Amino acid sequence: MPQRATESITINASPETIYAVVTDFEHYADWVSDLKRIEVLTRDDQGRGLEVEFRAAAFGRSTTYTLRYEYDKAPGELSWRQVQGDLTEALNGRYCFVADGDDTKVTYDLEVELLVPIPTFIKSRAAYRIQTQALRELKAQAEQPR
Repeated sequence: MPQRATESITINASPETIYAVVTDFEHYADWVSDLKRIEVLTRDDQGRGLEVEFRAAAFGRSTTYTLRYEYDKAPGELSWRQVQGDLTEALNGRYCFVADGDDTKVTYDLEVELLVPIPTFIKSRAAYRIQTQALRELKAQAEQPR
């Protein structure tokens, strides 16, 4: 059964700035701490990453997964679904960006299903850690002077 979680954070940057950060896959290694490697496998006709392969630290080892991104609600939302993974059966999610004056409320929805059965409370803690770390790192990157 998939574990679903939602977290939000306020970032002092425009939705467009934050959207540009989360779609600049080639620079993720500059600010995502658990990421070991990233490769854009396919692009759409606008040059945006469609299928992106990640290698990251997870559960005390490395995991590789490929996400397919959807841009139909851009730049207010970026969503993805897993198309391949070695530890996860599902790793689906979305970022929503809502302007609030000079700030943006970023909401991160995540659904995780591991291939190996583990207790729900461990899955919940893992999903929370993934989201909290991702949002903190995104905030730090998006708020840097450009």
